[in-house]
Amino acid sequence: MTSGGTPAGYFDDMYAGAEDPWSFETRWYDQRKHEVTVACLPRRRYRSAFEPGCSTGTLTRRLAPRCDRLLAVDIAAAPVASARRRLAEQPHVRVERMRVPDEWPAVADDDFDLIVLSELGYYFDDAGLDLLVARTVDSLEPGGTLVAVHWRPAVAEHARSGDDVHRLLAGVDGLTRTARHEEADFLLDVFLRVPPPARSVAQADGLW
Repeated sequence: MTSGGTPAGYFDDMYAGAEDPWSFETRWYDQRKHEVTVACLPRRRYRSAFEPGCSTGTLTRRLAPRCDRLLAVDIAAAPVASARRRLAEQPHVRVERMRVPDEWPAVADDDFDLIVLSELGYYFDDAGLDLLVARTVDSLEPGGTLVAVHWRPAVAEHARSGDDVHRLLAGVDGLTRTARHEEADFLLDVFLRVPPPARSVAQADGLW
């Protein structure tokens, strides 16, 4: 990560000790949270999606059926290898090793219409989080969706709380929050890139 945030070696050490150190593949909490995350997507389908901090690809696998193209990246080599194995039969999904936000994908054609920040923002110091958010907003097409979901309880290795990440996002120019799911364990917010004016799912479906 960037200077002052959680060092990259922390993630290498975590994956050296276990292929799935946070038990994403087996813990009901994470399985349910990933299903909630996908259920909150306001569009049925997305043209081009980006998931930084994809870990072993368990959420990526759930996002894939909703996307024409999906780029998933992580800072550590071990989870990238695991995610590539998990997504090997889905050629529209690309998994790369990337140090965000210092490194960022170049969008060849159009900007992303979906970016998912899942359990990521609290690893960065102030400068790193500001850069992450700025690059996210710049890369999101008008009307595109940003989904942010973060653990709420305090963790020693986190530079800030999940609540702090979401408070920052709620104040960013160019984003309008259209949905929130709040539990004691995690926060999930859905933002749309404005302009154009944000519309609800029912409005977009012509119901009112």
